[in-house]
Amino acid sequence: MADRQECRDSRGVKIYLYFIGKPKDPHANSVAEDFLGRAARYCPAEMREIRPDRADLWAKHPTARKIFLDPAGKSMDSASFARLFANSEMEGRDLVFLIGGHDGLPKGWGARADLLLSLSAMTFPHELARAMLAEQIYRAFATLRGHPYPR
Repeated sequence: MADRQECRDSRGVKIYLYFIGKPKDPHANSVAEDFLGRAARYCPAEMREIRPDRADLWAKHPTARKIFLDPAGKSMDSASFARLFANSEMEGRDLVFLIGGHDGLPKGWGARADLLLSLSAMTFPHELARAMLAEQIYRAFATLRGHPYPR
């Protein structure tokens, strides 16, 4: 979405939001893309669909912190989520997020994640989960940079 020269204060970190499964509505990703576009002001950020049989996130992002969404994962508030970003910036580690498909995460992937994260105890459509995660990514950067958005 943005190259490194356009980003303010990225500290070398990149954000990857991957998801499994095509959206039913071709416009379903527009809200998530908007928030990632805003986050790209601070850090390179991208979102894309992956196919688990063709993707090896560990080989592609060997040093990145892998955070996979899972209903049984850890709940955190927005301030704690922002601290994940602050820690990644201090360590110079990219963040890789994955939203599973209709059947959840691929077998064995959850056990290999650095963190399983739950957005809520409620169930949401995956398109909405993408938008909610992308908004929290933007909120984390805005919080860390003192932008008024998070008030």
